[in-house]
Amino acid sequence: MSAAPWTATVLTLFPEMFPGPLAASLAGKALERGDWLLETVDIREFARNKHRAVDDAPFGGGAGMVMKPDVIDAALSAARSRRASAGGEDRFLYLTPRGRLLDQGLVEGLARSSGLVVLCGRYEGIDQRVIDAHGLEEVSLGDFVLSGGEPAAICLIDAVVRLLPGVMGNADSAGEESFGDSGLLEYPHYTRPAVWRGADGIERAVPDVLVSGHHAKVAQWRRAEAEGITRERRPDLWHRYLAVRSGQPAADDETNEN
Repeated sequence: MSAAPWTATVLTLFPEMFPGPLAASLAGKALERGDWLLETVDIREFARNKHRAVDDAPFGGGAGMVMKPDVIDAALSAARSRRASAGGEDRFLYLTPRGRLLDQGLVEGLARSSGLVVLCGRYEGIDQRVIDAHGLEEVSLGDFVLSGGEPAAICLIDAVVRLLPGVMGNADSAGEESFGDSGLLEYPHYTRPAVWRGADGIERAVPDVLVSGHHAKVAQWRRAEAEGITRERRPDLWHRYLAVRSGQPAADDETNEN
């Protein structure tokens, strides 16, 4: 019996935001083929009061509202039960600016799981007791704040889906991308025409090495370019890369465990 497809379950107040961009391009074609599945859970359906309220004022005062623990707990419990009955051992994530920064190592770990349950917060966030009770992994896309977790969930799911078997046309390309096997940012790309005049009126030619037909020199050039870009733009990645090359553990290696 074949394994069930990798499944993304999204808990949200706005299920109409999905699949959104996930219905297009690689992810969309893979979704149509059944390479992965997408489920949405409307959190508001688990509100038990007549107004279907999902939020309340925070204890201690302050601006904004907080999503209620009983409502979120019921939605999470229903999702957990449904996924367990399907034989899945999913990762449960809550998207929040205070979470662990999403990186390629975490994405790869999620791609190896049976699926993902993503809780999208709104307002000022959710009651801490729900996070504790369900052992949610808190994950952040970066040092900025969105109006809700839905756009972040779309980005996260897209990053994972493209690593699933059969989704990308050339599986080897993932290892050459930024944050891939090399640990470097990606080198520059060029295509036809060999000489191109931009809107600024300047003619720019493709680097000679790329049209030389000398594969070893091309590889050497690409590595040098990737190293230079990484050193200039991401000193943190550059120092980690140097540490790995020298056989020394990187200072933040423990954050990449999955």
